[in-house]
Amino acid sequence: MDSKRGSKKGTTKRFYPEEIKLEVIQMKLSGNYTNAEIMEIHQIKNRSQIKTWMKWHREGESHRLAQPGGKQYSYNAGLSELEELKKKVLYYEVKEELMGKYRELERRWIPPSS
Repeated sequence: MDSKRGSKKGTTKRFYPEEIKLEVIQMKLSGNYTNAEIMEIHQIKNRSQIKTWMKWHREGESHRLAQPGGKQYSYNAGLSELEELKKKVLYYEVKEELMGKYRELERRWIPPSS
């Protein structure tokens, strides 16, 4: 697969497949590679590219790694409002269940004061 695309000014733009982006993130997270080493291994022109991918990873925007270069759209990328609400409801249900179990354990551990 050719990973270069031409531009009007005669320079070439790099296109990095999602797999490469994920590998770069894993290399960076491992702490075993410097930006310069990662750039050399994957022939990345600018370290700001690595910073951008890391930012997307940290901010939970991993779907952006699959998007092609250029203007990034988030249309239909994240969860729908209904899915978000379902996720929140599940979170609070689990939280309430855990708090109930915690209170029960606390009652068993701490003897009533007389």
